[in-house]
This record gives sequence, structure tokens and C-alpha cells, in this order.
Amino acid sequence: MTTEEAAMETARVLVVDDDEDIRVLVAARLEAAGYRADMVADGPEALRAIRDDKPDLVILDVMMPGMSGFDVCREIREDPAVADLPVIMLTARDDGVAKLLGRARGADRYLAKPFDAPDLLSAVEELTARGN
Repeated sequence: MTTEEAAMETARVLVVDDDEDIRVLVAARLEAAGYRADMVADGPEALRAIRDDKPDLVILDVMMPGMSGFDVCREIREDPAVADLPVIMLTARDDGVAKLLGRARGADRYLAKPFDAPDLLSAVEELTARGN
């Protein structure tokens, strides 16, 4: 087993989406690829989970009630304890403005729904392997 394979097997990914079907689908794809996936349904829950038990990466929906993924990402980047946490935005918002805002708030990647599983897994692998 290579070092990258070992890192992938133990990497913990937090999936944040208000749509349960999407959370379960993304988590299942991650677990099938050897990652550990935790799931939460909203921004405040995500911030608690990140601060209490820092994952290796966060996959974050943008459009959630109460607190958007953009706001969650901004809070992650402003907290020195978790500011280096890799973030992938996975969202139905596929317009240029949303992508720019995601990058401006600190997202490492911005992927549109419906997502291509190999593209998502490639981004997860890259970001967890580099130990961001």
C-alpha cells in the first residue's frame, strides 16, 4: 500500500448538505473509495463538527437554509484553528458569480451538481493527499 493509499483510507471527510439524498450519495461514494464520511445537514452543525473534531476535508453545499455554504467557508477561513482545512463547494449554483464568490470565500474547489463522481473523488484525493 502506498502512502497516498494509506492517507486516503484514513482521511475523514465531512459532507454538509441540507438534502439528505445528496449527503447519503456523496458519503456512499466516499466510503466506497476508502474514506470515512461524516454527515451534517446545515452550517451551524458543520461549524460545530469542524471545531470539535476537525476532519481532513469538507464538502460543502452552498444553498442551505439559515447559513449559506459561503458563510460557513468564510468562518472556516477566519478561524486560525481550522483555516487550513480543504473545502470543496458542491452546489447546484453553477454560474460564474457563484464560482468567484466561492473562491473569494476560500473554497479550494467548486464543483457543480449534478456532479461527476470521478471528478469529486479526484478533487478529494488531491486535497487530502497534499495535507492541506
